[in-house]
Amino acid sequence: MKIILAPDSFKGTFTAGQVSDSFAAGVKTVLPEARLMKLPLADGGEGTLETLLAVKGGTLHRCRARDPLGREIEVEYAVLPGGEALIEMARSSGLALLSEAERDPWIVGTYGLGMVIRSALEKKIRTLTVTLGGSATVDGGTGMARALGYRFLGRDQEPIEREGGRVLAEISLIDSACTDSRLKAVKVRALCDVRNVLLGPSGAARVFAPQKGAEAEMVERLEQGMANLARRIAQDLGIEVDNIPGAGAAGGLGAAVAGFLGGKLVSGIDYVLETLDFDTALAGADLVITGEGSFDSQSMGGKVISGVFQKASRHGVPVAVVCGRRSGRIPESVRVFSGADLPGKSQSGVLLSLDDLALLAALAARSFTR
Repeated sequence: MKIILAPDSFKGTFTAGQVSDSFAAGVKTVLPEARLMKLPLADGGEGTLETLLAVKGGTLHRCRARDPLGREIEVEYAVLPGGEALIEMARSSGLALLSEAERDPWIVGTYGLGMVIRSALEKKIRTLTVTLGGSATVDGGTGMARALGYRFLGRDQEPIEREGGRVLAEISLIDSACTDSRLKAVKVRALCDVRNVLLGPSGAARVFAPQKGAEAEMVERLEQGMANLARRIAQDLGIEVDNIPGAGAAGGLGAAVAGFLGGKLVSGIDYVLETLDFDTALAGADLVITGEGSFDSQSMGGKVISGVFQKASRHGVPVAVVCGRRSGRIPESVRVFSGADLPGKSQSGVLLSLDDLALLAALAARSFTR
């Protein structure tokens, strides 16, 4: 029997690699002869770099950059075989770099991400892949663009040097004359796990800014600024970014990848599964065990679990989901094993140990092989 172990990380608790090891230990207790294939996954956010570097190989590089508040930090990125640079934007511009008191999308920006991209360009790469998960910012990627040579002029025609969402409404012209020429020779893409457009009720400001510290008044000001940025990108660069699915990801960084870098936005989990050749792994498989920390109705929309289900269903391979907690309406066809299924555990607020995850994986394997 062949079983694929393909979990996401349990964010803030266990890495995907730790979870897959735990799943393997559990399954072996009930199916000692099973052939196990561990494929820890990520959806294009945090953890993607380690996941792909571990499986594909490549080299890890470090460079000096800035955090969202402009403080100097050291950032790691990877260069995969074939000359592909993989950069997690959260390592330079992520929410986790700030204390709760420091979270303020009005002033924090993405200049540090541009610095990391500059470092990657020095490696003579062919492809640049940027993950968009975990952002602290709602600056439309203007900080990143400035680090790469773009100039944003205010109403007085002077360059805007400040960071953050506060600059968006001030932009009266985008000057691309001095952008880094090396970008022209590089294929660029961004990995998204959301399909939010840039503006409106499901846009960058109204959906994501409150999660990053914005009050209601700031949200509306950011929305107006983002609309101004979209107009300027259309008029000055000739690119319409308003309605691109994923443009609103990472505080408008999706729009920036399309508008400033000429890149494409792709599903993070689709990219990871393709890079790991998940279709080939599914050949001859009898079961896939996947999982994440909290499973709900949103888990089936663009996240790791939805990608695994789509691939596995095409091959006729059943899928079991192991999670810490489950909530909301879950399709009856989805078999979920959560902390509530363990003796002495409750579904609400349970924090699982790796031993608990092993027990749930064993329960899932036994359930599908009776």
